[in-house]
Amino acid sequence: MKGELRFRIFIIILTTIASFMTAFMGSALNIALPIIGKEYSLGAVLLSWLATAYLITTAVLLIPAGKLSDIFGRAKFLKIGVTVFSAGTILCTLSVTGTTFLIFRLIQGVGAAMMFTTSTAILVSAFPANKRGKVIGINTTAVYIGLSSGPFFGGIITQYLGWKYIFYFSFLLGITVSVLLLVCLKSEWREAKDESFDFQGSIIYVVSMISVMLGMTFIPSVYGILLFLFGLIMLYYFYKFEKEKNHPLFNVKVFRHNRTFVFSNLAALINYSATFAIGFILSLYLQSVKGLSSQDAGFILMTQPVVMALFSTFAGRMSDKIEPQIVASVGMGLLTVCLIVFIFISPDFGNVFIVVNLAFIGLGFALFSSPNSNAVMSSVEKKYYGVASSTLSSMRMVGQMFSMGIVIVIISMFIGKAEITIENQEFFIGSVRIIFLIFSILCFIGIFASLSRGKIHGS
Repeated sequence: MKGELRFRIFIIILTTIASFMTAFMGSALNIALPIIGKEYSLGAVLLSWLATAYLITTAVLLIPAGKLSDIFGRAKFLKIGVTVFSAGTILCTLSVTGTTFLIFRLIQGVGAAMMFTTSTAILVSAFPANKRGKVIGINTTAVYIGLSSGPFFGGIITQYLGWKYIFYFSFLLGITVSVLLLVCLKSEWREAKDESFDFQGSIIYVVSMISVMLGMTFIPSVYGILLFLFGLIMLYYFYKFEKEKNHPLFNVKVFRHNRTFVFSNLAALINYSATFAIGFILSLYLQSVKGLSSQDAGFILMTQPVVMALFSTFAGRMSDKIEPQIVASVGMGLLTVCLIVFIFISPDFGNVFIVVNLAFIGLGFALFSSPNSNAVMSSVEKKYYGVASSTLSSMRMVGQMFSMGIVIVIISMFIGKAEITIENQEFFIGSVRIIFLIFSILCFIGIFASLSRGKIHGS
């Protein structure tokens, strides 16, 4: 019994560190982006692509990686994922142009897809059903600690050492985790080991997702609209194709009538679409409009994830006792109110007011995220944990991509590819207000998706 307890603690620690690493890297990079943009002479739109390219790569590979991990081993894929992510991280420090930096971010995305799709599935596989909300909450807390420490320490590192040291730190952390996983994690989970991998379905899915996400970033151009519509058609074809497969990439027959699974994933998609770009937008606003240093901007932005970290485990435990649809919907409602507040942002917006609003956003997100993950993983059989986890991660990453896509489209319409300056500051503020208006509407819709999921604890 003691050996089993030690093993479970070990699983929590390693998956938690892996989750922290990717979160820290992303949030710290947001703070460093204005500095990186100046070094490579990149405008606001091209800067957003440094974040977007990573999201696209991760999002399109999550479900294929999830299925492969169910077949060949989740622990194996976690080990490979951490190693690939670490390699992409150190390569970013060798970039001489914005283009090479972008390419190495793609490599990070490949590793991240393998990590995201396995960590939650391994946690759920290692713990009994009545502990899932708690351990998912712990893992989610680690993510938010990474998100909260990223802006603060990323700002300090960028200001005093240079942005590359963010990547050096993440690389050392990644290598440490990789070695520990290789030496200590000997267990394996392969509930779908007798199934074959659907290569045709994977190709159709990847082409569909790339088309949808790239198309959205190029809207309102005709090319963007056509590419987006082509992606939607291909996704429908993917759905029809998978229905006829004996061992599909995504078992639509199983999940189609699973109300909790469908609406929980839809709620996640909407939630991340409405919230992910907040850090990116406010980082540009605080540094380019209010003239704050990267350190001071990071200190303000860490408010949201600190509150998320403080309340995520509590929210996860609540969802073990109270229906996730209630807890998560309250969180979504709080997020909607906070996003509406940011519609009125201006150059004179008080820093204290921003901090308070970010704190409530953090609370709303904590109430939503862990309970929502608990609902998804509790709604499927054990053999589908990898696919369920990768589907939820896909909704998160696609939502993040849509969030950045909205930012790219709106900023492009207002200031084009230019850098943010005093001359076009007013146009930038106008674009930010429109973005928060769109986010508010999305989040309001998400409340109803969250309420529609049904119960997981029985009647």
